[in-house]
Amino acid sequence: MSEDIAVAAVASDADSPNGRLMRRATYAAVAVAGTLVVVKLVAYVMTGSVALLSSLIDSALDSAASIVNLIAVRQALQPADEEHRFGHGKAEPLAGLGQAAFITGSSVFLLFEAFNRLWDPQPVTQGWVGIGVMIFAIVATIGLVAYQKSVVARTNSVAVNADSLHYTGDVLINVSVIVSILLSTLAGFPYADPIFAIGIAAFLLWNAKGIFTDSLDLLMDRELEEEDRERILAIAREHPLVHDAHDLRTRSSGQQQFIQLHLELDRDLTLVKAHAIAEQVDRQIREAFPQADVLIHQDPVGIVEEHHDDLAYQDKVLEPGEVPKE
Repeated sequence: MSEDIAVAAVASDADSPNGRLMRRATYAAVAVAGTLVVVKLVAYVMTGSVALLSSLIDSALDSAASIVNLIAVRQALQPADEEHRFGHGKAEPLAGLGQAAFITGSSVFLLFEAFNRLWDPQPVTQGWVGIGVMIFAIVATIGLVAYQKSVVARTNSVAVNADSLHYTGDVLINVSVIVSILLSTLAGFPYADPIFAIGIAAFLLWNAKGIFTDSLDLLMDRELEEEDRERILAIAREHPLVHDAHDLRTRSSGQQQFIQLHLELDRDLTLVKAHAIAEQVDRQIREAFPQADVLIHQDPVGIVEEHHDDLAYQDKVLEPGEVPKE
């Protein structure tokens, strides 16, 4: 793909249907999280439940993370410019690292609060208020998660997916808060409240680890999944005039994927013919990976270059001591 085409492809992201879906998903997350923060704060003041406090903290974190996501998605969808020729897609994993930091810090705070309550248990008051708030939170969160999942299925957005993981965990958290309030108020077991809070904090830390790992992989330009890499090579090798494909390199940046590879072609082909073959392979790869920017280099078959990273490939092409033909 030429540079002009690549820039045009990235530039279209902001106004594309996928771009609009991603922005709407971030707006919905901020609205839901903000609403839940307000109602849970009121419920915590009325009940004094530390488990409900943990849910309140989680919603506050979700609200902050969703605001960061909103900013990051808007930035990631900006078109490429002279200083960012590959676009701004890495704003998404940067937001993911910020979310992981938010979650880790709040989980540690929650653990301290829960262990204090284990040492000095406090009764939960007006438990039915807390239960009612949690039921409302569950219904709102399930609706948001369903919408986010549909957006992720269409866009494969890292930022929206990270937000969706938060809110999926929130459903479990809200259910556990209801159980802890029931055990504290009806069963007379005050330790249930801090015990459930500790479990929620551990769950949040586990989510933070996953978000951190996924974001770091994107920032460090980790290769695409092996299944995708094999599919790319298979597409390239299917062309009847391609002898082989090698030196495949892949990475992702937000919505954009970058694919580079070498094609082995007959050494007697004209430049025009070799270019036409490469364009055909390029088109077939982009049909399978619509968000990909593909760069293809043509090699005369039998030539071994110093940058080949596959020693087995070199052994296959030339016999020991054989000099490449000019």
